[in-house]
Amino acid sequence: MSDLADLYQQVILDHNRRPRNRGKLPTANRVAHGDNPTCGDQCSVYLRLDGDRIGEITFDGSGCAISQASASLMTTQLKGKSAAEAEKLYQQFHEIVTTGNAPEEISDIGAFAGVHAFPARIKCATLGWHAALNALKGDPIPATTETHKD
Repeated sequence: MSDLADLYQQVILDHNRRPRNRGKLPTANRVAHGDNPTCGDQCSVYLRLDGDRIGEITFDGSGCAISQASASLMTTQLKGKSAAEAEKLYQQFHEIVTTGNAPEEISDIGAFAGVHAFPARIKCATLGWHAALNALKGDPIPATTETHKD
């Protein structure tokens, strides 16, 4: 189990050090912002929807390693997904970060299973996801961890 924990830690560190899909997306047709006032994390998510699918997705912002790595990983997982598929993937991610139960198959989102041991960090891990879901809905109100029960 220690080897798996080490692998998961490496996934988080890698996404924090070398974030994927970071920056503003000039062709975005949906944008949403997220704020975690408890610890100061900020995340903006930029989407270009192609029909009902996420054609491109990027993020920008600042915050702790957990929030930045989670947003980076989220962009790699949501590209090409429909809104319903994105919501389902968020529910799976939320289950992982709140219970520590990762799927049996090795999945990068399982890297966040250890977050459950630090309840205050769950909001850090889910911030980008909330912003992405708001962007998919076209919700102009910024996502805030104070309005989401994580």
